[in-house]
Amino acid sequence: MLHQFLDPILLAIKELVLSFGYFGVIVMMAIESANIPLPSEAIMPTAGFLVQQGKLNFHLSALAGAFGCLIGSIPSYLLGLYGGRPFLLKYGKYLLIKEKDLKLAEIWVDKFGDVTFFICRMLPVVRTFISFPAGVLKAHFGMFCLLTFVGSLLWCYCLTYIGIKFGENLEAFVSIWHKFDIAIVLTCVILGSWYLYHHLKPEN
Repeated sequence: MLHQFLDPILLAIKELVLSFGYFGVIVMMAIESANIPLPSEAIMPTAGFLVQQGKLNFHLSALAGAFGCLIGSIPSYLLGLYGGRPFLLKYGKYLLIKEKDLKLAEIWVDKFGDVTFFICRMLPVVRTFISFPAGVLKAHFGMFCLLTFVGSLLWCYCLTYIGIKFGENLEAFVSIWHKFDIAIVLTCVILGSWYLYHHLKPEN
């Protein structure tokens, strides 16, 4: 069941990367960082799988992913910078960003300063919406870009490496999928539904 759901997605990503190379990685990671649900957890491991097959370079794949993250983050940052809280309150739901996300970002920035943007780039889910609060909070653009790129680079290296190990142990992973596919799909559906519910429901 799981492989029937994932295979078309992974195959499409694989074909895009094979067709456009590192540019394909850049574009897809930029889309992911622009608050569009195209998870890096699928993109970069697929690139890593192609690295294991000798079709891509490990370091260039990670660099392409980080560069794509930076490109996709800038529009979101600018929306936050020039749109501010009024934009968030009016259109944030379409970006799956709520005021509570901004408040959480404010708490993190108060506690850790600009390094927050570095840390958040290595956290699933959080990494996709942190750019908008950075703009609202008027984070220094140059520092934001630097920390976004470095944090994303480490994230991309890790995911690419996972893809390499996946390629080296493909049969073992496929066996696990086939044994636990229903449980994994249900878990993903429940977590995804919970996230969407809490980000789409009206504020009290």
